[in-house]
Amino acid sequence: MVREREQNGWPGVPILVFLLLLGVGLFANVVRLIAVRAHPGLIALTVVLSFLTWVFLMAGLFIVNPNQARVLQLFGSYVGTAKVAGLRWVNPFYSKKLISLRVRSFESSHLKVNDKDGNPIELGAVVVWKVVDTAEATFEVDDYVAYVRVQSESALRNAATSYPYDSHDEPDVISLRGSTAVVAEHLKQEMQQRLQKAGVEVVETRISHLAYAPEIAAAMLQRQQAGAIIAARTRIVEGAVGMVEMALASLSAKGVVHLDEERKAAMVSNLLVVLCGEKAAQPVVNAGTIYQ
Repeated sequence: MVREREQNGWPGVPILVFLLLLGVGLFANVVRLIAVRAHPGLIALTVVLSFLTWVFLMAGLFIVNPNQARVLQLFGSYVGTAKVAGLRWVNPFYSKKLISLRVRSFESSHLKVNDKDGNPIELGAVVVWKVVDTAEATFEVDDYVAYVRVQSESALRNAATSYPYDSHDEPDVISLRGSTAVVAEHLKQEMQQRLQKAGVEVVETRISHLAYAPEIAAAMLQRQQAGAIIAARTRIVEGAVGMVEMALASLSAKGVVHLDEERKAAMVSNLLVVLCGEKAAQPVVNAGTIYQ
């Protein structure tokens, strides 16, 4: 396994000044040979050699932008990585591959997978990543950008099969819909484990798309609606029972009216109908006695 090591070369500005002065000197030497009427062959050879030498030395200059790096190789051997921003100079025989160290992000395609319960769902994620080891990114994988995308989608598929889509009101169950922070952290760790060999650090992952597959979406929507209705009805009944208990206790404590068990049952029934009914109750005035 190839590990990154820094090799920033020489500062480029002094080298550039030296090469410019060298170019002036080489040009002056050619002018001197012409002035003394040297042999034309010697003049031509001097011009060619001077120009090739100057161009060869200038080829060692390169620029490193902030949050970028250059991987240096000499005839296939890894020499080091230049990370210091600015104009630099190295051996002109070195090849200089540009690697970006900036934070990048991409959104995966909407993958169709089965959750832990076997329900088909559609899932997508946003992955934020950056290169932290240029040597591994260059030499350990063929194309680190494509590798990140493929391995991220593979990790996303695996994470989706580890959790159910919904917990269905079970608080101890971690679900894709109800525990997005936990799922995102699990996804980040799994992606980091897969991408570490490529010199990549996963900065953040987020679920960007989550839905049931179209073939079961309608049925699952009805299930969710039924669950919501049951939960709402349960809350209404619990509140109504509490209000009835409070009404009976208040009437008994204040001695407003004394009811036998049968009348209490009738009152409870009427109050529950009024409190739990979907429509407003119609008032009925009883002009007689309640013991008719």
